[in-house]
This record gives sequence, C-alpha cells and structure tokens, in this order.
Amino acid sequence: MPKFNLFKKMMALILVMLIPIMGLYVYSNQTSTEVLREELHQSSRDQLRFFQHQVDTTIQSISLWPNLLLHDPDISELKDIFEKKSPYLDLDTMMLIKRIQQKLSIQQNSLNWISKLMIYSPTLERVITASGVYDYNHADLKKRLQQGWQVRTVKGADGEATHYFSLITVSPFSSFHKPEAANLIIEVEFDSGNIRRMLDTFRGDGERNPFYYKEETGIIFNSVSDESFAEALTEKLRFDAESDDTSTPDYQIIDLDGESFLVNAERSSTTGWMLVDYLPLSDVLMPIKKSNLLFYTSAAALLIMSLLVVYLIYAQVQVPIKQLVTSFRKLKNEDYSVRLKPKGDTEFSFLFTRFNAMAAQIQDLFGRVYLEKIHVKEARLKQLQSQINPHFFYNCFSFISSMAKLQNYPAIIAMTQNLSDYYRYTTRQEREFVALSEELELVGNYLDIQQMRMKRLSYEVYLPPWLRQQRIPPLVIQPLVENAVLHGIEPHLDAGRIVIRAEERDGGFAITVDDDGQGIVDADMLELQMKLARPMDEEMGCGLWNVHQRLHIRYGPHAGLAFSRSPLGGLRVTLTWSAHSEGDFDKNALTDIGNGQEE
Repeated sequence: MPKFNLFKKMMALILVMLIPIMGLYVYSNQTSTEVLREELHQSSRDQLRFFQHQVDTTIQSISLWPNLLLHDPDISELKDIFEKKSPYLDLDTMMLIKRIQQKLSIQQNSLNWISKLMIYSPTLERVITASGVYDYNHADLKKRLQQGWQVRTVKGADGEATHYFSLITVSPFSSFHKPEAANLIIEVEFDSGNIRRMLDTFRGDGERNPFYYKEETGIIFNSVSDESFAEALTEKLRFDAESDDTSTPDYQIIDLDGESFLVNAERSSTTGWMLVDYLPLSDVLMPIKKSNLLFYTSAAALLIMSLLVVYLIYAQVQVPIKQLVTSFRKLKNEDYSVRLKPKGDTEFSFLFTRFNAMAAQIQDLFGRVYLEKIHVKEARLKQLQSQINPHFFYNCFSFISSMAKLQNYPAIIAMTQNLSDYYRYTTRQEREFVALSEELELVGNYLDIQQMRMKRLSYEVYLPPWLRQQRIPPLVIQPLVENAVLHGIEPHLDAGRIVIRAEERDGGFAITVDDDGQGIVDADMLELQMKLARPMDEEMGCGLWNVHQRLHIRYGPHAGLAFSRSPLGGLRVTLTWSAHSEGDFDKNALTDIGNGQEE
C-alpha cells in the first residue's frame, strides 16, 4: 500500500484549501479588532484629556488665589503688622480681620468647588478663615510646610477615606522653612468630594466608571464605583506614573474576573494623580464575536460535510481496494483460505466474487500438490528409519563372533536375549511413535551388552516420571549412545561413564548423552554440526545423520542434534524437539530436506 492512501490525500487537499482561508480570516479579524481597539482608545483618551484639563484648570485657578490675596490692600496691611501690641486684638485689627474674612468668603465662592482659605499671621499668632479666627501651632504648621500640592487622607466613622489637597504659600518665600519669621502664610485646601462630583458629571448616564488613583496614596471613586473591582484593577496597572510624555498611549488590556477590559489613563500634570477609565471589551467586540461565531460555524459545517463526502468515497472505493490488496498479499504468503465478502450490487462485489473463485481453485490445486509431496516424504521417512537397523545389527553380530571365539557363552546368551528384545522392538515398523520409557529401555539393553564387553563401562539414566509416557520417534536415542561408546569410551582406557538425562526445556523436550571420553576440538565439533545439515557422505556415519534428519523432517528446523563439551570431560550430544502434535510434518523442513538430498 502507498504511504498516503486516497482518504489521506483528500483530507490533506481539504486542509490545504481550508487553512489559507482560515488564516486570511483570522488575520483580517485581528486587524479589524486592533483598529477598533485603537479607535476606542483614542476616543476614550480624548475624553479623559478633556476632563483632566478641566480638573487641572480648576486646581490651577485655586492655586493662584494666594498670589491674588497677597496683593489685596487689607491683606497687605495685615502682612505689614510686625509687632504684637497685646494678647488681645484691638478694634482696628478686628475690623481689618472682618474685611479679610469677607474677601476670603467671596474668593471661596468664586468657584463651584467647596474649598477653604486660611491666612496665618505669625505676628498675631492667629489663623484667619472665612468662618472665624483661631490660634495655631507653629510646630504643626512647620511640619506641614512642603512645596506644591500636598495630600492627607482622613478616614471617617463609616470607614470611607477623604483626601484633602492643600497648597501653602509663604511671604516672603525666603522664610519658607522658618514660618515664625514670615510676614504672612496663606493655605488653600479642598477635599476629594469636589473631584468625586466632577467624576459623576463626567460619567453621566453612560457605562463609564472613571476614578483617580495615585500609588501609595489612594483612590478617589465616583459615587457608583465598584470599589473592590477598582482596587483589584489598580493592582494590575503598569502605567509609568513618573513619565512626562503625555503623547504616550497609556492604555492596557487587563484580564480580571475572567473578562478583558480596555483601560485608559491620563496623568494630571498638577497633582500627579492618574485619571483611570475602563471599558469591558466584550461589550464593544460583541458584533465581531458574533460575526466570528457565524464564520467558524459555517467553516465547521463545511468541514464536516467535506469529511462526510471523503468518508463515503473512502468507504465505497478505498476500503474495497485495500481489502483486495490485503487478500492478494495473503495469497502471496500462501494463505489460500482467504475469502472476501461481497456487499451490495456494485463493481467491487463482482470483483470479490471472481477473487473468491480464483482463490478456491488455487487452494484446491495446491492442496493436491502438497498432499502428493507429503506422501513422497512419508515414504522417504520410512526409508531413513529402516537404514538404522543394519548398522546396529553389524555391530551386534561382530560382538557375538568375538564372544564365541572367547567361548564367553553367558555374554553370547545375554547378547542374543537383548538382540531378541531389540529385534522385537525394531520390527514393529508400523509405529511412528513410542513411549520415552520404551526407547530408554532399549538403550539399557544395548549398554548391558556393552558392559559385558567393557567392564569399566557404567551408565546412569535420569527419566522424570512425568516424561515416561512422552512419545518420541523410535530409534533416535540408541545411535547417540552407540556413538558415545564407540568413539568416546572404547578408544580411551580411562573413560567409562555415560549419563543419559531427559528433561523439559523451552516449551519442548531435550535428551542429553554425556560421556567422559577425550571429546573433540571446537573446530571438529563445528564441522560435525555442519555435516548433519548436508547430504550424507562417506565420512559421515549414517546413525547420527539419520536421527538428525528424521527429527528435522518431523518437527521442523529447530529440532535435531547439537554438540557441546560435556561436564564429564568428553562430548555432549543434545537431542531436542518441539512439543507440537504427533504426526505433524513441518512443510518447510520437508521441502528443505528434499532439496538437500537432491543436490
């Protein structure tokens, strides 16, 4: 199958077409939003500047009052009093103070702001206001003497904070830091209630909620402000309160309580307080959001419809083609039982029906050929099994002949008895499998005969009870024991021990035959192992080769003989086979062995 099938290609095509459209729309939407946001900011900024200009103009007007009063004749006369005549004020001074109080009242009422003018006379040690005359504390006044507008905050009984703005003018200015030596001190004061009333006027009936804010000083709210919200908003403000650049667009987008707000600010050049106004972006951008929702819904519906069309094409065309390709692969891998299920009355149903007919014919043809091959291999298997009998008989008759010459009649009797048992065992050619205990009993008879010939020979057989009835092809262990006796024990006078062990191993079974002979070197061992896989030659004995080939044919390429060094010092021959059902031939093994013998 190609890496990208039809379904993936069509999906990729739809995405390639949809992505640029979505990208252009998102870019256009972002541009429109930014333009609208800038317009809102500019409009709000212009209104804030106008309002701030009004407040600053009023405060600047108030800040000019001390200078105007200093030029008043009555106040100038008060300023020229340098000696305190007595603790009590005389009539002329009281009349002068009365005229000054009237002028202070007129000055305070010249604006619609509630303000307070106070004239301090260090000589008379009196403070004159529009409502009365009082003594004052020089130390307290000196402590409050600072340049520019000063702010003090007073909290009322209800916990509401009121901010008092004051400006002190000293005449002459050189005595600013020595108020007791000054001719006259004038203080003008107003509270934040004036600014609150202006904020209410600026707010009008709209959705604005402007407020004044100065870090480390406090907030001046309008009458309907959400104070907790405004305080939370000021915690996130990042405007540069010290900047003198009034052309800088002081606005931010702040997320608070899950909603975004457009926040504008304008700093007062007179008091340094920031005029802050905020507007929920959701209210302004609602038409754009509705347009976005409509577009995205349409795009999603178009995408779903496209996916549905692509899926129908995929299900009606791509899936049947994929099923055909998969079925042809199975045929290539010799799975001739594969069949397709036709659905409906389409062109693919016709193809599926023809494919099933073709697969059935191929399966029938290969079944016949394979059955014939199995019959041929079974015949060759019988032939290989029968080749082992003459080899063993030759050795037995040679031994009997030797014992007869030595007139060792008990050995001859034992040999003939064991030979009789062996002949009875081997003539039952109709059996393809025997119990493992029977096979090892035959091996015991053989070794008993060899013990009569070699007194130094001893053997041990380990067979677990649960493996006694394990079935195994006949005459596959005796050739291994015979090889150990003839090539491992007999040529070496100091050798004489054979150990036979049966066990389960890796899901199969294994039988090991160990001897304490001299063994063989690794190179000869490797060469012997390789000869087992090749056709039998004159140098290769037929016993081991027949056993290996029989197991290889019967159980597959992983069964057979393997050679290694024995813990006893000689050679170890390991016979292994799998645990699959009896009588099952490995098809690949049959083919491989057949090809090997035909070489």
